[in-house]
Amino acid sequence: MNSHSFTLAERLIPATYLQQAAAAKKTRECLIRQLIEQRKWPEEGWDDSTIELFLADLAQMDSNNFPGNCGIGEREARIASALVARRHYRLGHGIGRSGDLAEVQPKAAGSSLMNKLTNALVLDVIRYMGVKTSAGCFVVPTATGMSLVLCMLTLKQERPDAKHVLWSRIDQKACFKCIITAGLQPVVIEPCLAGDELRTDLVALEQQLVSLGAESVACVLTTTSCFAPRASDSVEQVAVLCARYGVPHLINNAYGLQSSRCMHLVQEAARKGRVDAFVQSTDKNFLVPVGGAIIAGFDKGLVDRISRTYPGRASSSPTMDVFITLLSLGVSGYKSLVAQRKEMYTYLKEELSKVASKYGERILDTKNNPISVGMTLGSLAGADTKLITMLGSMLFLRCVSGTRVVTALDHKDVGGHKFEGWGAHCSCYPVPYLTAAAAIGMRKADVDLFVHRLDKALGKLRGRSAPPTPTSVEELAVMRRAMRGGSGTLNGEGGSGSEQHSQSSASTSLASSKDSLRK
Repeated sequence: MNSHSFTLAERLIPATYLQQAAAAKKTRECLIRQLIEQRKWPEEGWDDSTIELFLADLAQMDSNNFPGNCGIGEREARIASALVARRHYRLGHGIGRSGDLAEVQPKAAGSSLMNKLTNALVLDVIRYMGVKTSAGCFVVPTATGMSLVLCMLTLKQERPDAKHVLWSRIDQKACFKCIITAGLQPVVIEPCLAGDELRTDLVALEQQLVSLGAESVACVLTTTSCFAPRASDSVEQVAVLCARYGVPHLINNAYGLQSSRCMHLVQEAARKGRVDAFVQSTDKNFLVPVGGAIIAGFDKGLVDRISRTYPGRASSSPTMDVFITLLSLGVSGYKSLVAQRKEMYTYLKEELSKVASKYGERILDTKNNPISVGMTLGSLAGADTKLITMLGSMLFLRCVSGTRVVTALDHKDVGGHKFEGWGAHCSCYPVPYLTAAAAIGMRKADVDLFVHRLDKALGKLRGRSAPPTPTSVEELAVMRRAMRGGSGTLNGEGGSGSEQHSQSSASTSLASSKDSLRK
């Protein structure tokens, strides 16, 4: 209600009550006014009612919510399900126009305003976390891999003779496939082993720049946030090389925004050399559903050109999720989460060290990785990798997610390119290991539960005299046949009536097996 409505309402209820209500409403409206006026991330988070009030106001600015609106086009934000309409706060037009994600949509003033404000808030976050000279950014409704594709396509348009991307190897498929999807040819730079840590091979990188010729290189793709034992790339030195040879430099900062150390690396790289753009995930850094990323850079013109590379209008869902979250947390709330993450990194390392010591293992020394921790699994390595992969299965059955068990012996074909030692970021890492990440949102209880379940799983594996518990229906059936004196093998050769009966009841037995593993 406006002030006139409050005055009229005094005829129905006491004026003192209305004055209190009007004062509360004015406080909320003041917060909204300050946000639009200053376009700054609020120090203290907003309450849900204020956020919902603002979203409702924004929705009323979109044409599909106008009283008496007559939409006769093919895209009029018509929503069949009331549940879907409520889920999106009746904002159905998306963001941008057919040629630019940042352009204002005439039918959707409210959605466009939300998009502009969200990008301003995210830029505040980036500067707050350490990249103070960032010139611009925008939220894109694609995850990190496809957002990297957008950046590469833009750079490719500006370098028509360039067809190669020099890629410092990190074993995460999206990081590699984005190069192929952009229609470019990856040139893999294997990292160097320094103690336990895998670091950027700057010599090999420069050799490739010289041999291929700078004009044929679309960009160099480096990574800050990664799984141990890989360290963050030497982005400062790479930036210096890129500036020297006149080659664009793109940084995959997927979950590095939550780390002040990763952000410091990006800032120093831009100060000392060349960084064209850096990309980070919304879900990994802001605790929102998967589906968005943030593209940022030090040249506002380039950032704008990347936003124009996106074809068509786009979903506003990732933008809305980030908008709501940043308003809800405020600077103080996010600062608290970042501080908690740093504490959890130290705590995770300490608790994992205790388990490692108990089983004759050790923590990998990866001082240049501020998020991920690795622990050796050398005691499980034998004639084959069965016990190592079994550990991964046991942890999964115990509802432990996110940890990676790496044999360092796996082979992988990604987009027609063969990788030796897949998962370990190099072809010949000397020891198998597992990793765990102290990412934003992790709690002490998560670390305690993980360490407890890891301890029990390792105890079961190390203490077994009988064959290990099977991890698949097929293995269970084979083991049952062997126990009954059958001759079945893993490839299904042989068989009898009792064997067939065993196979048909394997699912029930596997369920019992899983229950046993969880204990």
